[in-house]
Amino acid sequence: MHLKKIFYFVLSMGLLMIFFDLSEFEGPIVDFANFSFAFGIIALFIYQVFAKKMSYYFLKRLMGASFVLFIIATTTFLMLRLMPGGPFDSDKALPPEVLANIEAKYHLDKPMIEQYVFYLGDLVKGDLGESYKYIGRSVTDIISESIPNSIKLGLYSLLLAFLLGIPLGALAGAKHNTVWDTSAMFMAISGVALPSFLVGPLLILFFTFYLDLLPPALWESPVHYIMPVVTLGLRPAAIIARLTRSSVLDTIHSDFVRTAKAKGLSASVVLFKHVLKNSLIPVVTMSGPLVANILSGSFVVELIFAVPGMGKHFVQSVTNRDYPLILGVTLLYAALLVLANLIVDLLYAVIDPRIRLSN
Repeated sequence: MHLKKIFYFVLSMGLLMIFFDLSEFEGPIVDFANFSFAFGIIALFIYQVFAKKMSYYFLKRLMGASFVLFIIATTTFLMLRLMPGGPFDSDKALPPEVLANIEAKYHLDKPMIEQYVFYLGDLVKGDLGESYKYIGRSVTDIISESIPNSIKLGLYSLLLAFLLGIPLGALAGAKHNTVWDTSAMFMAISGVALPSFLVGPLLILFFTFYLDLLPPALWESPVHYIMPVVTLGLRPAAIIARLTRSSVLDTIHSDFVRTAKAKGLSASVVLFKHVLKNSLIPVVTMSGPLVANILSGSFVVELIFAVPGMGKHFVQSVTNRDYPLILGVTLLYAALLVLANLIVDLLYAVIDPRIRLSN
């Protein structure tokens, strides 16, 4: 009962945050909604871990996640240092004295093992270093400035994918071998086949140049959100629709579904209350890789629509050989993926009480 109350509170605060963001409303009530949503998420997480006796499992996964992030940081560091060239090789005609001072400032004149020790020491303290190309700006400042837009783009795209993919897949599974099934799967296969770098320009061409309905780029108002969110969320929605349809077809012939129908329940109640709930495990399982898909796809979408997010910095940091920014962005995306997979695992026990993660 307490879990449901916390869940509904978090859901209401999340919807309130989306409403405020889309309506461009500002004020203390927005800060209250943001704080309440964050507090509710933490409370829901803690309750789920301890009420379901998953503290041992959570600690084990947390230690594994820390080790994964350490391996990613080490591998990325070594790959950058072992690649030919350096971050300042492209600069024109730097005097040797100036180049030596710059390398000394960033510890690039030290042996690789000393550079690695310096990097790990700063990383433990939460210092991601100073960007080589954005002079005077720390990587933490660059990330904190641009990550809200990337997170907003990713969350809206993921929300669109679930809101579009689950009902479409459930309808296709319930209306198997009908025109509804054929139409839904045609749209799903089209969504999977069309890459975002093609969908984005097509949307700009149609809705901006032909119909003059939507702005072609930038991220200034809710109207600017529409095409980037649709472009990024279309393929995950198609994947979710196909997966939901397959899972519904496996579940709809189960004994408990026949029992529900024998009780006289309506088709919609049977589908959405009994069949769909038991069909969501594969969808939840796929949510972790979908987050990875959305994060990697956001690079292209942010460049197409000039969204001031992390994608621009990631691409430019690779081009400029900006070691601290590459390491910082890589670690951030890795942490988001690890967190997404952990949340997915914890959701298993919520959706299906038969699953136990305590041991």
